[in-house]
Amino acid sequence: MLCTNKQKCILPKLREVLIQYTKAAIQTQPPDLLQWSADYFTAVALGDIPPVKQGQERRPWSKWKDLTPELLKVLHQRVGRRLIINADELAHMWKSLNLPKDLFASVINVGYFTEEIEWLKFLALACRPIGVVKTLKILCEVLSGDYDDPRIPFSTLQFLYTYIAEKDGEISASHVRQVLNYLEQEIIGPDGLIKVSDFTQNPQVRLE
Repeated sequence: MLCTNKQKCILPKLREVLIQYTKAAIQTQPPDLLQWSADYFTAVALGDIPPVKQGQERRPWSKWKDLTPELLKVLHQRVGRRLIINADELAHMWKSLNLPKDLFASVINVGYFTEEIEWLKFLALACRPIGVVKTLKILCEVLSGDYDDPRIPFSTLQFLYTYIAEKDGEISASHVRQVLNYLEQEIIGPDGLIKVSDFTQNPQVRLE
């Protein structure tokens, strides 16, 4: 980059680095900003995941490749119809499928789960790194047990989409309400069920 005496040289990537840092700081709200900043930039320099909460904290999908829809379906079947499951019991199920421990810990941390885990929230966060649309598609497949345009209750989709959007941190609550209102008024029939194609192949529906 060429600079004159009257100009200040700005590194090409500095703007993007500062934008990401500012967004992460606002999202995390650290009590000790200086220490958190030191930890943040150390992690970035080392290529590690920075200490950022919720929507900004993401892991590459490559590290989640072992968590296939088929394994999620097995987990769901083992949980049964329970809405709440004990963390130790779920950890044992996870281990029995030879899934990486750090993935389990990551989902627990992002969801702020303790001893009692809301299963649908855990399931949603387990799919989270692949994006909202693909996550909801996999959840429909897992919950319905059907891979050919599966259907689930619209109320379940409402719950999952709202929760995923909240954790994503980049989808406004007003946008979520607009999408759900459209689906409820224009798409959902008397049976109260929604198909995957209703939100993946409809040009009027933009989840992200």
